[in-house]
Amino acid sequence: MTVRKGKSLAVSIQEHMAIDVCPGPIRPIRQISAYFPRLSPTSSVSEPLSPTRSAVVPAATSPGSLSPVVGAAEERVGGAKGLLLPGGTWGGGASLSAMNSMDTSVEIDSGDSDDSTSLGTLEFDLLYERATSSLHCTMLRAKGLKPMDFNGLADPYVKLHLLPGACKANKLKTKIVRNTLNPVWNETLTYCGITEEDMYRKTLRVSVCDEDRLTHNEFIGESRVALRRVKPDLNKHFKLCLEHPPPLPSPTAMSSALRGISLYLREWENDQQRSLEERGRLLLCLQFLPPASGGDAEQQPKERVKGGLSVGVKRCAHLAAMDVNGFSDPYVKTYLKPDLQKKSKHKTSVIKKTLNPEFNEEFFYEISFSDLTSKTLEVTVWDYDLGKSNDFIGGVSLGCHSQGDSLQHWVDCLKNKGTKVERWHTLTNQLPGSTLQD
Repeated sequence: MTVRKGKSLAVSIQEHMAIDVCPGPIRPIRQISAYFPRLSPTSSVSEPLSPTRSAVVPAATSPGSLSPVVGAAEERVGGAKGLLLPGGTWGGGASLSAMNSMDTSVEIDSGDSDDSTSLGTLEFDLLYERATSSLHCTMLRAKGLKPMDFNGLADPYVKLHLLPGACKANKLKTKIVRNTLNPVWNETLTYCGITEEDMYRKTLRVSVCDEDRLTHNEFIGESRVALRRVKPDLNKHFKLCLEHPPPLPSPTAMSSALRGISLYLREWENDQQRSLEERGRLLLCLQFLPPASGGDAEQQPKERVKGGLSVGVKRCAHLAAMDVNGFSDPYVKTYLKPDLQKKSKHKTSVIKKTLNPEFNEEFFYEISFSDLTSKTLEVTVWDYDLGKSNDFIGGVSLGCHSQGDSLQHWVDCLKNKGTKVERWHTLTNQLPGSTLQD
């Protein structure tokens, strides 16, 4: 502020605002680090401060009200900036940090923070049966769950989800136990069509939720288990603490330089996840019946006297959802190609609103063993739609020109005549050398 001779006293706008806005001493703004009960790294205090150390605080003064004590101490030293610390010493620049530490320690101990609340523990067993390609998940009990209702209790249940995979196809759910924080389920949920490759690369997500009849269900906590930790045909027991779901990275929280990289990585992860998601699994049972002779011919049906291939469509699992409701209306078709006369088509019944249908239907192709070696069995799964064309879900081809499990299944059927051979197959989007028509 400058004053010129012969002119009235003038105050600039900056000084006027500083006087009105900051009439007193400027105090530092409390930061996030001040809410944690620890001292500043610049503090020269040899002993940690704690609310329990009240040697310098009068009995009538609470640990949170330190202003009178600090003011009285400053008056004793003639207005010097200091604070009486434990042990009878005076501190300078560390006084504010020490005061903030003592204030925030009282706030943390008050128990108002949600982070200090435990979500509970969950006990369950996992058993993978290699012979049946099934994963048995036995939900045992949970203890110390977080209260979610007004009465201080919860109505918990457990949801299972295989990752990566479609939520509707892989979701299993236990029963609901009412009004308890220590529920006991003792319920076994089974996943069918789980191969050894799935056990190596997939993860089981176990979520505990609270059921609300009037509003939406609330999430309590979750735990994730890599299935490669489970050995085949050996029961493994788990007792895990429930955790919050991992946060998703937000590109808006990053700088503009990293935002493009974040979007690119997110799209790449989505593409990778879609490539890992299968169209579903199909359980087939193949059996070649040799021609019947003698007394066996009288017991066999007329169409099976000459022998042929029996195809049993057992069930499907984890099918892709094709309808807007998150489900499908699946059915299965079989062809024995090449089929010049187009008489080899067989079709199962349609099962409504499911991604894990069970058919248990069997079809028979009358064919000699020599002709069968040059044939290819094509099995496709479709979604039935009323009034429009049906949607193709996936399929599999079995023959001498196939690869992997399809070839092995076909060879085992031809080698073991008269024996039923079952195997799970992964459905694919496209079949080699095939024109898909419903």
